[in-house]
Amino acid sequence: MTTIGFLHTAEVHVATFRGLFAELAPPGLDDLHLVDPSLLADARRTGSAPGLGARLEELAGAGADLIVCTCSTIGAAAEAARPGVPVVRLDRPMAEAAVAAGDRIAVVATVESTMGPTMDLIRATAGRPVTLIPSPCLTAWRHFEAGDLTAYDEEIAAHVRAIAAEADVIVLAQAGMAGAAALLPGLPVLTSPRAAVEAAVHRAVHSTTGGSADRP
Repeated sequence: MTTIGFLHTAEVHVATFRGLFAELAPPGLDDLHLVDPSLLADARRTGSAPGLGARLEELAGAGADLIVCTCSTIGAAAEAARPGVPVVRLDRPMAEAAVAAGDRIAVVATVESTMGPTMDLIRATAGRPVTLIPSPCLTAWRHFEAGDLTAYDEEIAAHVRAIAAEADVIVLAQAGMAGAAALLPGLPVLTSPRAAVEAAVHRAVHSTTGGSADRP
């Protein structure tokens, strides 16, 4: 059985990704989850996550054949690591969808450490000049830390409504922001969790049918 491992920096993400995996994965795939909040805390404080490599190796050692890093702040570092199995970052499929949707791309994040990595990924993915509109919504993070996801989603949604006219597409940069999209019907909002799981499942299925699972 092929196993997709998920590395999270918040416990709340486990239920989200387990639910998506149960919905999207065919028989023959299994999932494995590891949570380490210190990775994001370290990255926000110092710009790096020294424990990242060890956590990826832990997932690989526990049986993961492919790992999805669900934290956008450390996604690039996770992809660059070499734990012995492929590692993919959460927001790559979302970035691909964003550059396909238009040239004016607003990036909304609730932690400052996510803005740079997400915008760098979109620029690299675009392959053409695009206008990136950084739009941090940092005051919402207090709700996430308090476990009040309703208030978190509502503040993000209000922020997005205020900037929507400026952009062709709006990227909600972190996995935990996906709930706000349900409050924004009719607006061109992209989120990362579903697209990331779909891409990981596709890759895992492809690898079990004779294709390559090497790092992209």
